[in-house]
Amino acid sequence: MVRVSGKIRRLLVDAGLVSEAEWNQARDKGGNVLDGLLAAGTVPEPHLLDVLARASGVAPVDLAHAAPDPAAIEAIPQETCLEHQVLPVSKNGDLLTIAVSDPFDVLLLDDLKRRTGCQIRQVLASPPALVKALERAFQTGAKQVDALLGEVHGSTDQIEVKADGQTVAELSDQALEGQGEDSPAVKLANLMILKALKEKASDIHVEPGDKVLRIRYRIDGAMRQVMTPPKGILPALISRLKIMASLDIAERFVPQDGKFQAKFEGRTIDFRLSILPVVGGEKAVMRILDGGSAALKLDTLGYEPVTLEHIRKAINAAYGMMLVTGPTGSGKSTTLYSCVQEVATPDVNVVTVEDPVEYRMDGINQVPVNPKRGLTFAGALRSILRQDPDVVLVGEIRDTETADIAVKAALTGHLVLSTLHTNDAPSTITRLMDMGVDPFMVSSSLLCIGAQRLARKICEGCRRPLELPEKELLSIGFKPEEIHGLKLWQANPDGCGRCSGGYKGRFAILESLYLDEQLKRMIVERRSVHDLRAEAIRQGMLTLRRVGLLNAMRGRTSLEEVLRTTLEE
Repeated sequence: MVRVSGKIRRLLVDAGLVSEAEWNQARDKGGNVLDGLLAAGTVPEPHLLDVLARASGVAPVDLAHAAPDPAAIEAIPQETCLEHQVLPVSKNGDLLTIAVSDPFDVLLLDDLKRRTGCQIRQVLASPPALVKALERAFQTGAKQVDALLGEVHGSTDQIEVKADGQTVAELSDQALEGQGEDSPAVKLANLMILKALKEKASDIHVEPGDKVLRIRYRIDGAMRQVMTPPKGILPALISRLKIMASLDIAERFVPQDGKFQAKFEGRTIDFRLSILPVVGGEKAVMRILDGGSAALKLDTLGYEPVTLEHIRKAINAAYGMMLVTGPTGSGKSTTLYSCVQEVATPDVNVVTVEDPVEYRMDGINQVPVNPKRGLTFAGALRSILRQDPDVVLVGEIRDTETADIAVKAALTGHLVLSTLHTNDAPSTITRLMDMGVDPFMVSSSLLCIGAQRLARKICEGCRRPLELPEKELLSIGFKPEEIHGLKLWQANPDGCGRCSGGYKGRFAILESLYLDEQLKRMIVERRSVHDLRAEAIRQGMLTLRRVGLLNAMRGRTSLEEVLRTTLEE
């Protein structure tokens, strides 16, 4: 157990952060006193670091976003680091930077100087952050994989992976000698998938490093490193993933794309695998498509009332086109699926053309695009229009031909739903015209455009109040009448037991532009995006930034997250 110096106790008591009785009570429980005070919420972590940093002159560091230098790790034995809870962070010549939780332990500092022969520079970290960083730094390779396997050993959760109707167990015996179900590569692949599903990750990244293999998950839109197994397992692991997706395991120098399915907790989950040759080997990214998250009703997506009114007005029209725009991974498909589920009734024929079919829906005819076999968006769309559809969902308008067919379909009695890659709703209009669609056709076919982003929900269990000057709030976009009594929050970067980095889950921010006669006339006149945007705002359109600020005022997200996900107006 690491002893906490008496000076820290005096500093905390003098600062009014803890009483003598509270300190003694935490000490009597055993373990690290600071750990107990922090876990109980008696001493807030930011206040602890602030007091220690001011008294010692040692700068604090965020270890959650700092990767220790391998040369620094080698400078101090693992046993010493774990015993004294110090983490070597970087090494520049004979200057060694170490993270400590007690900057007043002079004897430890002298001992490390003598052992390493280096000048020691300290940086400050809280005990919990230091423990997590030590675990990441030293539980690598086989030890880390064994430890993670131990977490799920004996669990009732099981996954069954299939590729093209065959179980991977059958494929592996045929395709790759030594890749049986008990091999390290097979165990690691299954572990990655199982852990990702439990943590509700959207993507799994497998990346070769200089000495280790880095495995990261994207959770709620943010990347998080979860494992660093030895690099030697990379070829076998990549081969295993290729087998799962029915790819060529002998080809290592060209990109490959494939897919497979996994059954988990009674539901089937799709995986899209992308293999890319990079320096040091091959990188693999798996996109997780969980159909359970797509069955959402429009009312549950949290849109602003005016936005929801625009969407419902568009999807209940007899014909026309509604577009949802935004970058990859902004939830466009989920929004369109929710729209389709609202209009899909036994008396409505709904057909989709997608690349790939992300979520399977009962009662909907879904067509997967296959360019290798000559089935493109445009070709599939032509055939769909001969299938007597009422509603057509086009996964993405990628080219002029698809755009032209979609617009003509919207003008001939079909409701067309699709996506496009643009930054906001008004710029979608000029994007269509740049693709060669006549302005009159655009104005006649378009009903509504939605520009979407995904923002992270702030954790209500550990969020902190945020105070900003009135001038800064006005410059961000708040109205003068909103500033009085305004209560904003910021995320705790260290998080708590219920969140990851102060956030848990995501929600959609949607800017909707419903086209009335005035806007349609401006489109025919080829007015600029600036003019279209100004007119839409005059009519009451809520911009992405404005919707984000409204959610920040409600305490649903942080102001930092709003500024990150939306453009300045």
